[in-house]
Amino acid sequence: MMPIIQLVRGDITTIHADAIVNAANSSLLGGGGVDGAIHRAGGPAILEACRAIRAKQGSCAAGEAVITTGGKLPARYVIHTVGPVWNGGSKNEEQLLANAYRNSLKLALEHGIKTIAFPNISTGIYHFPKQRAAAIAVETVQQFFAYSTAIEQVLFVCFDEENYNIYQKLLHT
Repeated sequence: MMPIIQLVRGDITTIHADAIVNAANSSLLGGGGVDGAIHRAGGPAILEACRAIRAKQGSCAAGEAVITTGGKLPARYVIHTVGPVWNGGSKNEEQLLANAYRNSLKLALEHGIKTIAFPNISTGIYHFPKQRAAAIAVETVQQFFAYSTAIEQVLFVCFDEENYNIYQKLLHT
């Protein structure tokens, strides 16, 4: 069966999925935007798990991903991935963003996750151009489906109307 890609406008912390993805910073200790919202809604168990990962491996580099409990969230797991800061496209940002999606999907596969929800990684304070980021996200997920169909559903969760409209055009053309 071919996996389903769905678009949702809303708050990723309220999504019922096996895992949600956190657009984390490299410290894994919370921050602003999606990262801060997930840590606040999920409670201290997520921060404790992130501290344990930091103690074991240090920070998380751009393009990499780690997994923790979902704490008090409806999702069982949170996959924390670090997207790149946009520097005009000259610092391998597109490949790093694709890696963030790809490595999140690989972790999901390793943990038997069937449904996963992604936010708009790197498009907030990291200033990645929204149109380009959405195209990379959709293309990377579709390429992953050619490799594996074990993940049954991917949700792209857009908090704002602008990102929602961008994804809607990409997914319905």
